[in-house]
Amino acid sequence: MLEAKTLDKPDERRDFPRGHIEAVHMEGLDFAVATFEPGWRWSESVAPIAGTDSCMIHHNCYVVEGRMHVRMDDEQECAGPATWFVCHRQRRLGLGERCVLRLAGGMAKEYAKAD
Repeated sequence: MLEAKTLDKPDERRDFPRGHIEAVHMEGLDFAVATFEPGWRWSESVAPIAGTDSCMIHHNCYVVEGRMHVRMDDEQECAGPATWFVCHRQRRLGLGERCVLRLAGGMAKEYAKAD
């Protein structure tokens, strides 16, 4: 079986304050592009949707544009363009610039999705 989709015609778009996700859902795996605008903060933009203090979804992300600052417990990391990062249960710091990520797996399927 061959399944092909394009993010030019996403299956789903999830909007949240200062950002959105466009996702395609395929047999066994989901993909998405997430766009975060300047001023985006986890605590204000997604925490009210998720209902948790930190993001509980396993993250498989590729930074296309901008920089994403990630904080996990006592660790902090900044991922810039052309960087893959994988992490669990993090809180993201606020953004001062636009950031675009490509996502796979649980992030594409569940991130910023209201129950």
